[in-house]
Amino acid sequence: MHAMPCVFCTLPTARIIAENEFAIAIRDGFPVSPGHTLIIPRRHIGSFFDTTLDERSALLALLDKTKIDLDKEFAPAGYNIGINDGQAAGQTVMHLHMHLIPRYAGDLPDPQGGVRWVIAEKADYWSNR
Repeated sequence: MHAMPCVFCTLPTARIIAENEFAIAIRDGFPVSPGHTLIIPRRHIGSFFDTTLDERSALLALLDKTKIDLDKEFAPAGYNIGINDGQAAGQTVMHLHMHLIPRYAGDLPDPQGGVRWVIAEKADYWSNR
């Protein structure tokens, strides 16, 4: 039995919206908001913690560039930036990718806590709910 090819290693070049030497950016195929973008290293690697300094710099540079592009195209009110690193953290595609998720005023009734909601029972530390 052969392993499935990595979806990020076999992306059609037409999906790439920005790139540099070590990384590419694409729109998420299952966006949680308009403009949801993925920043992906070119090298097949599973964890952010296994990147080289050059790869990290390239990923962050592309994150900055795509944020500027999203500001112009979508004018969001904020962003969530996230990496699911490992299966226990929810990683389903085992090729590192960073989510840049534009946020819009009113997209949730109460966005307070942001990424803390990955473990809902522990997210709200500010009230006695």
